[in-house]
Parts: sequence; C-alpha cells; structure tokens
Amino acid sequence: MNFTRWSARLPGTRRAAARDDRSSVPAARAEYARSEPGAGSADGDTLKASPGASADISQETTGRPADQLSGPALLEDLSAREILGRLPALVALVHGPDHRIAYVNDAYAAAFGPRPTGATAAEAMPELDELSLLPLMDQVLRSGTPRTVKSRKVRSGNSYTVTCTPVATPAGLPASGRTKNNGRNQGSDGGGVLLYAADVTDHAEAAERLRTSERRHRETAVTLQRSLLPQELEQPDDLRIAATYQPGGTDAAVGGDWYDVITLGAGRTALVIGDVMGRGVRAAAVMGQLRTAVRAYARLDLPPHEVLQLLDGLAAEIDASQIATCAYAVHDPNEGRLVYASAGHLPILVRDQDGTVHRAEDPTGPPLGTGGWIHTSGTIALPPGSTAVLYTDGLVERRSEDIDEGVAALERALSGANGAPQVVCDRLIRSLGVTAEHDDDVAVLVVQHPARTGTNAELFHNASLDLLGGIEAAPRARAFATGVLTSWRFPVELCDLGVLAASELVANSLQHGIPPTRLGLRRTDRRLIIEVTDGDDHLPRRRRAEPADESGRGISIVATIASSWGSRRTPGGGKAVWCEFALPR
Repeated sequence: MNFTRWSARLPGTRRAAARDDRSSVPAARAEYARSEPGAGSADGDTLKASPGASADISQETTGRPADQLSGPALLEDLSAREILGRLPALVALVHGPDHRIAYVNDAYAAAFGPRPTGATAAEAMPELDELSLLPLMDQVLRSGTPRTVKSRKVRSGNSYTVTCTPVATPAGLPASGRTKNNGRNQGSDGGGVLLYAADVTDHAEAAERLRTSERRHRETAVTLQRSLLPQELEQPDDLRIAATYQPGGTDAAVGGDWYDVITLGAGRTALVIGDVMGRGVRAAAVMGQLRTAVRAYARLDLPPHEVLQLLDGLAAEIDASQIATCAYAVHDPNEGRLVYASAGHLPILVRDQDGTVHRAEDPTGPPLGTGGWIHTSGTIALPPGSTAVLYTDGLVERRSEDIDEGVAALERALSGANGAPQVVCDRLIRSLGVTAEHDDDVAVLVVQHPARTGTNAELFHNASLDLLGGIEAAPRARAFATGVLTSWRFPVELCDLGVLAASELVANSLQHGIPPTRLGLRRTDRRLIIEVTDGDDHLPRRRRAEPADESGRGISIVATIASSWGSRRTPGGGKAVWCEFALPR
C-alpha cells in the first residue's frame, strides 16, 4: 500500500471534503470506493475509480496533479540494491558453500577496493581472512543463525564490528540446495551470507586508550601498595613468619590490605593484619598511613586494645569516609599465647600440633574510624608446635556464599596444612581457590611457634628470681645473674655486662618501684634478655645526671652497655624494664 492509498483511508479531512462537495460526482464515487471494502481489490488497498476521476482524487487527497503521484520513493518502491548501496556501512553478499561474491556496496569498495562478482571470498576478499570471518561464515551458513564479532582489526589498522546474517539464495543465482525453511539450514549448495561491517576504529582506539589509562592507574596503585608493605618481614627469635599479598585480578582495582610484623623487644612481637575498604590509590594511601601509625603506636609497647583505641581516632581524622578493619596481636614467649584486639576484622585461627583448629572469637569491636567504642583485649593460646593465621576477607569471602562458610573452609584447609610458614601460606591460597583472576585483594600472615628439641632447644633458656626487697636483694640478684650466665657458657665479658645490667635494673626497681620485684633472664639463639618487673606503673626515663647527683645514672649505664632497652606497663598496674645483648655469632 502506498502512502496516497493509506492516507485516503484516514478519517476526518478526506471524508469531510467529500461530504461538503456533493456536486463532485467523481469525488463522491472515490469516497464510496474508499468507504466500501468490496469496492476495491481483494485486499481493499486498490481504489476503484474511472480514469477521468483520477485527477480529482489526486487533487483532493494530495493537492497535486495525478502525474506527480509517484512522489518520494517509499520502502516498498526501493530495491535491495538501492538500500544497501546508500548505507555508510560496509555490505557484502556472498552465496553458496564456497562463498562466491554476489554484491559489495560502494562503502565496501571504498574501504577494500572493488571485488569481482562470482569470485570466491577466500580468493578475492583477503580482509575476511584477516577478520577471521571465513569459518564463522561457514557456521552461519550451516546453522542459519546470525553471528556477530566485535571490534576486529585488519592490517590497515581499522577496526570493524561485523554481523553475518544468513539469507535465502538471491534471485537469479543457482538454488539447487535451497530448502523450504525461510532461508535457514540452506544446505550445501543454496543460501548465502550477508556481511554488515561497521567501522568502529574511533571507538576501539578510545576504548584502548581507556584500558591503557586504567592499566597504568592499576599499576600505580599496585606499586604504591607493595611499596607500603614490609619489604622484608622481621623474624623474631621465637617465631617463624611468612606472608603473602596478592592483588585482585586485572578487572578489579587494588585495595588496601596490609600486614606487618613488629619486634617490641624482650622477645615480644606484634602481629598486624588490616584491610581498608575501597579500591585504588586512595585506599592504598590510607592503608600506608594506618600502617605507619600502627608501627609508631607499637613502639609505645601498649596493650593491643589501647593501640586500636589510638588507631580508631586517627582513622577518622585521615578520612572519615574510609572504613578499615584491623587485628593487632602481641606474642610473649614467656606466656605462650597471643594477646589480641580486633576492630571489625575476621577472627585469628590457631592450629595445634595435632591439627585441631581454634578460632579467636571475642572480643571484636567495630571497624576503625567509627568512634565511640571502647576496645578490649582477648587471649588465645599459641603453644610450641602451633600455627596462627591472620588474613583478610579476600581469602574467605565469596559472592555466592556466606563469609562464615569461607572461614570454615579455611579452618579445614589449615587443619591439614603442614610445613614451613611459606608452604602453609601457598597451600591456603590454593585450597581457597584464589587465582590470579581473583576479584579481591588477599593478604595472609602465617606465624609458627616451633617446638624445639635436641641441640636447638639448648639455645633457648629461661631463669627467674623473685626479690622480696631489703638490703640483701641487690647482692642476691648479682649472685643469681652470675651463676645463670656462667652456666649458659657465655664469654666472660658478656657475663660481666649482663651482671652489671641486672644489678642496675634491680637497684632502680628497689629504689623507685613497689614490691613484688622479679628478675628474669632469657637467652635465645641470638640474644640475652634481662627483664625486671615490679608493682609500680611509673616508667623510667633516661636523663643526664649532674656530677653532684648521687642517683639517676642506672638507666644511662644500661642504655650504654646494652644493644637496646625499653619499658612497658604490665597488666595489673606494674611495669617491666628490660635490656638486650646481641650474642656473638
């Protein structure tokens, strides 16, 4: 139906004009022909009027003479060749199992040059081979299903998105293999493929620039992240430690996972694991600030919950919109346990020597930066032969399951994980299915308290003496230190320095502290540790004594002869003052 015939059926203006002009018989006849379904052809689309009325009909309905009824070309008046030839996209039509060229439009010829009709695509259209379309065209011809490939590049550098559509055998072409299935499943000899290619070079180049920018941004964030993590883990005398950090896959921006190991002195070690929520350079930068703050607070040798309390206030000042979780634990070899505090972080897991896994459940406070919460410390046993694992949520969290299921899976993996700390790290990563394409960052810190036997055990000793006070306490302390250090077969010079340090620390405690006083000596394979505890929480400080002063030189003497010294408050209101001597190798 052409536009003139279709518009003649519209109600209103045409019929009103026919009713108003009753003197026009041809117009009335035309109106009758339009209004009566049986008056035209079988489909009701052909007007039945005398030749003499045609001028009147055309003048009434279109306002133009009858010789101008052809008007603009309509869709059904255009041939397929005209339509395809006017398209700016590249169009080609091939037929038969060997894909012989039936047609290419002007845009295709302008892009790749004219193509001879009847030649096979494999011979005359090398660009299809560059686009890897020939096997796809075979598949389209067999299945009768359209296929599209996106943004493929040819040697000229242009990129094209190409759609291959199955078509019936064109008129005038051999059709021996044509079937009666609307052009689908055409058989080996019939049917063809219509290729429609859109030039997407600008889009592809823009996408590549965006990918390059994102890749550089990610590389910057990963480099920043790795530079802020420990380049080499500290290895305490009594522990064996390994850690693994793996950034998320290429489609995921790097996050703010971190870990740290901090030796506190006197054989004590702080273990830290944390996670800054968010992605990119910002999260990595916040992580770096928090890690630096943790190391600074750790040097104060505070209990874990006090460290997190300080960190909580700092996190809000750094960026109130960034939420971070953190677990901070301290290991004391004299106690055989971990004292820890958690700010919204996942529980620490400890595996005993027999494979039993324990979970450090409580206490757990809210994430850092939320404020208004008083953190508390908890304990979990870490006896010789046991292994502790600290980790971030990327190891156990999956979109398809609850995070508790992931922690349970980690417990099962840990129960059977044996070997050195790095071996355990790698095994846990594999067991939890973490690959290079994982969608989140993963940080794992494995801590082993080895069970020492034989000659190795002979290098680790502890000795202690309770001092009740009085004038005999200092001589007893010197005699005890002399006997112990001699029995440990230290060189005479080291024995003398150790006895002097023990004497000065005990004298300082007796003068300024409160009973009970205790002297402890500990040797490892690397150092001698001397520690004195008492009931007063006032921490000593090193000061310069004047020549006339009768006291105030004890801590200065200890700081001069020892490798390092320090002090900390102990639970219950007391304090501990310690010093270390490095052993000769």
